[in-house]
Amino acid sequence: MHNNLQIIEGNSFIDERGIINFVNDFSFQNIKRFYTITHNDISVIRAWQGHKKETKYFFVSKGSFTVCWVTIDDWKNPSKNLIINKQILTSNEPKILTIPKGNASGFKALEKESTLILFSDLTLKESSNDICRFEVNYWKVDW
Repeated sequence: MHNNLQIIEGNSFIDERGIINFVNDFSFQNIKRFYTITHNDISVIRAWQGHKKETKYFFVSKGSFTVCWVTIDDWKNPSKNLIINKQILTSNEPKILTIPKGNASGFKALEKESTLILFSDLTLKESSNDICRFEVNYWKVDW
């Protein structure tokens, strides 16, 4: 993985009352917003969205997702041969995947009704001025 990428491990606690999933080592210090995405259709791929300044944090609250990312070498004409990083995130193994600025990412649900929570260190306005989109097939991935 890229040197700035990080996986923050979590855990679960189960008893007769239910299940608690947690990632206690994640700090909200720089977080400015969050949103959730639920995929009802496992054929849908949301890719590729890049950010020069924004760091995103991915957490699966339900189901599972494949998350892929590339470190952009040239924002106007990135190489189609960039290394594609891939991580499976699942609600059964709580963790947060950090994808720092300078990357483009995409994801696909592996189960119906899977829900992904994304945290961002930029406001919506700041993020909308920072986004760079690429076609879904710009980098070839076996999702």
